[in-house]
Amino acid sequence: MTVNVNQGVLKKAIGIGLTAVMGVSLLAGCSSDSKNNTANGGSAAGGDSAERVTLKVEVFDRGNSPAPHTITNNYLTKLVQERFGDPNNIDVEFVPIQRSEEVTKLNVLMASNTDVPDIVFTYDSSVFYRYAQQGGLTDVGALLDEHGPNLKKFIGEDTLAFGQLDGKQFAIPGKRAITGRYSSYIRQDWLDKLGLPVPTTTDELYTTLKAFKEKDPGGLGSKNIPMGMALAPAQFETLIYSFMKPVSGDLTYGQRYELPLHEGFKDAMQFLNKLYNEGLISKDFSLDEDKTQLAKDIQNGNVGYWSEDVDVLFYADGTLDNLYKNVQGSKVLPADVLTNAKVDNKHIKSRYASNGMYIMIPKSSKRAVEAVKYLDWMASDNNLIDMYSGVEGENYDLVDGIPVVKADAPQEIVDRIYNAGDMAIISNGKNIGDQATNEKAWVSGFPEHNQETLKQSIAIANTDTVGPLVFGKPIEAESQYGTTLNDKLAVIIVKTAMVKPEEFEVVYEQEMKDYMSLGGAKLKEELEQALKELPAQ
Repeated sequence: MTVNVNQGVLKKAIGIGLTAVMGVSLLAGCSSDSKNNTANGGSAAGGDSAERVTLKVEVFDRGNSPAPHTITNNYLTKLVQERFGDPNNIDVEFVPIQRSEEVTKLNVLMASNTDVPDIVFTYDSSVFYRYAQQGGLTDVGALLDEHGPNLKKFIGEDTLAFGQLDGKQFAIPGKRAITGRYSSYIRQDWLDKLGLPVPTTTDELYTTLKAFKEKDPGGLGSKNIPMGMALAPAQFETLIYSFMKPVSGDLTYGQRYELPLHEGFKDAMQFLNKLYNEGLISKDFSLDEDKTQLAKDIQNGNVGYWSEDVDVLFYADGTLDNLYKNVQGSKVLPADVLTNAKVDNKHIKSRYASNGMYIMIPKSSKRAVEAVKYLDWMASDNNLIDMYSGVEGENYDLVDGIPVVKADAPQEIVDRIYNAGDMAIISNGKNIGDQATNEKAWVSGFPEHNQETLKQSIAIANTDTVGPLVFGKPIEAESQYGTTLNDKLAVIIVKTAMVKPEEFEVVYEQEMKDYMSLGGAKLKEELEQALKELPAQ
């Protein structure tokens, strides 16, 4: 069917605390029936009743809808209605929730027995576990078997495990297309001026940074920053992983605020202290939580080495393009440098889990069958590609089976899929095959002149990675103390970095004592117990 559309220091996480406060009353309106909710109005035969029904689906509202589109009336909402809704006698109604208020608003909706959408979602595992424990979610295991064969195949058993509690499937995790996360970069032109090779170990990097500072190949004087740093995960997490020991093979604890519990965390903080005190990293990194200053410093040619999210540099008129415009002769090279002495000197770095958001059907919903059918439709035929990529020949060309974005597409054509990532909820990124194929599709959307360097960046991001453990049960201390400990992690990083080297030991021990008293001790106890209960990896 053709769609008749031509228009194109410290931040606090919202909502986890509210979830805990709302407690038992949060899901008071939800049914306690342990069977699927077809008795409440869902069609056991798959929703093919003569009566036309309404399926309510949550959608993130980021406030970025280009005219004439709105978040509930746009190219993709019409595509869904014409391809899925009308053939199944279903009106699909999208319920907008501001992205910045995701958890807070979801708590309010889940507490109401009538207004909650039939499909809701969250990226927060603690929120998912709390709803499941309180009996607020539909067990979709049998529904997937009967009405979601394409969806089950698309998601895969390993990723489905992220949505299970006590052996029951209470959420359908979105499938992440690409798990590579971070890469590092160095100014090749600086190395060339000094006649230095690309460093390949942490010790070699330190020597190189010293040379960048002392010999100032960019002629920058006081603006010279040998290593760019920000108080952001892409920078401090990359450094920490290169020192820490994973807890089980290539898997480890999944929350950022759990980093201080790892063997090697202290070593990472001590190395950061050394870099700071020797003037080798950004002096005011503690004030740069959103990486704004780091990006400016890179674009102005002031930084010799840095780590970043795998894709950030490569967008049109972005960081890399601006650097090349601003500094004649500059050249950036992706480099896998930091080595981990605790893991055979590998270049250890974190990877994303295979799951994206947790897609859930509230227990109070009367449209669980229709909800699963909708998600299964999304995983069927060419629907997911059409949602993510638009119209072949207008938004993209198909090259060797990969949708390649048309760089010269008019803005109104580009705008038709402006919210594709928020509509195609079963997929985090463009899932069109295995990860290698997904990466090719991803790269094709970047400016051609940056694609080769991005490929190198992705290769590094995929090397020697460590992923998160799946415990299959909630870690209560995560929801109880996570926000506080996340804030404390930032304090530990800043204080231990900036203290004089001779005072490092005392400050580190005091900060870790505080961390443990703020919930770290309870978190450590629960994680270690959960680790013991895991089947052999």
